[in-house]
Amino acid sequence: MAHLLGLDAGTTSFKAVLFDDDGREVASASAEYALLTPEANIAEFETEKYWDICKLVLSEICQKADVKDLKALAISSQGETLILLDKDGRPLRRAIVWLDNRSEAEAEILKGEFGQRNAFEITGQPDIVPTWPATKILWVKRNEPDIFDKAHKYLLLEDYLIYKLTGKFAAEGSLLSSSLLFDVRQKVWWREMLEFLGISEESLPEIHESGEGVKEISDQVARELGLPGDMLVVTGALDQAASTIGAGNIKPGVITESTGAALAICATIDKPLFDPENRIPCHYHAVENKYYLLPWCQTAGMALKWFRDEFCLYEGMDAYKLMDDEASSVPPGSDGVLMLPHLMGAVCPEFNPNARGCYFGFSLSSTKAHFIRALLEAVALMLKKNLDILEELGIEIREIRAIGGGARSDLWNHIKADVVGKPLVTVTTAETACLGAAILAGIGASVFPSIDAACERMVRIKDRVFPDEKNRAVYKAAYEKYIKLYEVLEPLF
Repeated sequence: MAHLLGLDAGTTSFKAVLFDDDGREVASASAEYALLTPEANIAEFETEKYWDICKLVLSEICQKADVKDLKALAISSQGETLILLDKDGRPLRRAIVWLDNRSEAEAEILKGEFGQRNAFEITGQPDIVPTWPATKILWVKRNEPDIFDKAHKYLLLEDYLIYKLTGKFAAEGSLLSSSLLFDVRQKVWWREMLEFLGISEESLPEIHESGEGVKEISDQVARELGLPGDMLVVTGALDQAASTIGAGNIKPGVITESTGAALAICATIDKPLFDPENRIPCHYHAVENKYYLLPWCQTAGMALKWFRDEFCLYEGMDAYKLMDDEASSVPPGSDGVLMLPHLMGAVCPEFNPNARGCYFGFSLSSTKAHFIRALLEAVALMLKKNLDILEELGIEIREIRAIGGGARSDLWNHIKADVVGKPLVTVTTAETACLGAAILAGIGASVFPSIDAACERMVRIKDRVFPDEKNRAVYKAAYEKYIKLYEVLEPLF
């Protein structure tokens, strides 16, 4: 039986999961780390430490399991984090993490040079913001010219880890989609952007499809970590794209909603689609020649965590389970209590950084349980608002696959199904990003003949939740009030 390894290189933690070729977890390892945030708008990390953490979790996998049958590894990566290397492959400065917003002025320069709509129809990103690596490269050029002059390679995190594992410079389209350097339709570097920034294709990695073998792991790294010398390193995917594969979302009609700290929605489509109103990003998929729309919202599980930390500290108990139990005592619609969950501004579809949270409609009879349930319902209403826009754009939604920490809540899953009026499915593997990366590793190593066959074998359905029709009228009214409440409050934000 072949084994496949998926590594999820997250923003504040790395996790590696070893799977067999039936999708069963064999071993896992993880390590957390803290970003360097010396001042507002700055988020960095020592580049070499990414590699140290990577080696740490891979070594732990080798200690926990027999890896002689390990065929391949692929990486699910955070997006947009920028790494600069010199001609000897050494980092020139700390990595500029995707959360870093120092390049606001550079984003405005690029917007003025290329135009927002033009950039959208080339890159799939509806706005030019400081998150995108192109803006960060321009910041380095304008503010750290000595480093810019020495830069030999510009990489994202997955590219850097592939380089450290193999010595090769390789990238793939799903991660590049939010770089503002990549033409999502042609699947090539955006030449005009490179020329404006003053960089060349030679200073960037070679573009591959996800699930392509790059090279066998280097002998030195194999010996150091205890990995098989013939293990193939395969191109992986952006974490959201990897999670769609790990949940079996590889064809139109099925979407994934990931309720983690944020809410991210992925709708697989056959060809690029650019929202006429510039609301929804369009990314190249980790499934070859497919795309996905990616509406997202900043605070979902993060809002629930805020409420837990401020109002529900249960010593020695599972706070989320107790919160679910309390919320279950309140009827659908929370007896008229309504929440806007925009605790850090609003993204899709409002794009309003000034938006704020709000509780509305409570009275002396309202309890903490009402506030908890109203928060759960608010995230479901936010989900529905984005799904409605996808359907307006012609996207068919037959089934929703729920992933992320929020999918562990049966109550939340039922609320979402009732609010959106669609079946909601959960999968057995919680680490869908790692599973998606492992599936891509299996494709690259020819363990599976196709991604369809791989998902059929490795992705398993855990539960199906169907909407309760008796709750539809309540949630229809709540949704109309939710839309109206935002419209009324928007001028006050």
